[in-house]
Amino acid sequence: MFCQSSVISSAVEKNGSVFAIQDKYPVTPGHLLVIPIRHTQDFFSLTESEQKDANQLLRLLQGRIKAEDTKVVGFNIGANCGEAAGQAVDHVHIHLIPRRKGDMTDPRGGVRGVIPEKRLY
Repeated sequence: MFCQSSVISSAVEKNGSVFAIQDKYPVTPGHLLVIPIRHTQDFFSLTESEQKDANQLLRLLQGRIKAEDTKVVGFNIGANCGEAAGQAVDHVHIHLIPRRKGDMTDPRGGVRGVIPEKRLY
């Protein structure tokens, strides 16, 4: 579980009520997860304070990633809420996925790709 002290202690960055860790199964190099310290189910159960801390941390990490890797030209940000949406871990986490030109043949549709036949429109 993400709220275990061993996970929190592996944080690459912290901001108030949230922290960030590297994704164990990264979609692209630099893929991070922003997670509240408090155990809570999904994005919609975050407090306003946790949402604010998460947004600030996402912006800080985005800037850091772009400064460290000039090939990063875009990002996907997302949270799976519920089993039907693909949530596999019972603790909210927000994905920050750096994107580089050419990391896939046709990136149009972005997060719409969770249902592949609906990705392109």
